Amino acid sequence: MTVVKTDGAKEPYLHTKVIGSIANAFGAAGQSDITAAQELAEAVTFFLYRNATNMAISTSEILSVIETVLAGTGFEEAAIALSEHHFERKLKRCRIEVARGRHSGLSDADNLYTDHSEQTRSRWNKSRIVEYLVAKHHLHRPIARTIASMVEEKVFNMGLPVVPAGLVKQLVLNDAAAVLRAQNQLQPACG
Repeated sequence: MTVVKTDGAKEPYLHTKVIGSIANAFGAAGQSDITAAQELAEAVTFFLYRNATNMAISTSEILSVIETVLAGTGFEEAAIALSEHHFERKLKRCRIEVARGRHSGLSDADNLYTDHSEQTRSRWNKSRIVEYLVAKHHLHRPIARTIASMVEEKVFNMGLPVVPAGLVKQLVLNDAAAVLRAQNQLQPACG
């Protein structure tokens, strides 16, 4: 089965992501139960495969099925936590802007927040990081998505409404290096 992401990109369906989503929802609701998360993820995956008309499904459809399964099995708080998490991230993506240009000193700081032209600022979009890593550095899309998600999490945690593009680039380079280093360490030694 293929998952169609909100940006139109496609990737294979991963059952483990469903387990992670349910486990995170349980954690947010103060109900940590990995066994229940695994069992409910099995139900979600079974339902998705059984009811798929064409072997492609959107992330929003998967989210809806997960929320329905949680609410229908007595885990309403986890369903609400998952929904709130989804909308919070969506809201953050709409509110954060990336500012292009050089901002190296205090005299440039004012421009960072006052220049609202489309040529210098754009809305946060982690798909741009994915496309950059795939096109420029020839990384596989799942690895590029992992790196972009790591960077996005850092940007969200900063709580800044405007993030300099140079900072985003440094975060991308740092996280890409960490992921590639870990990947190389996991490669079996050729003998």
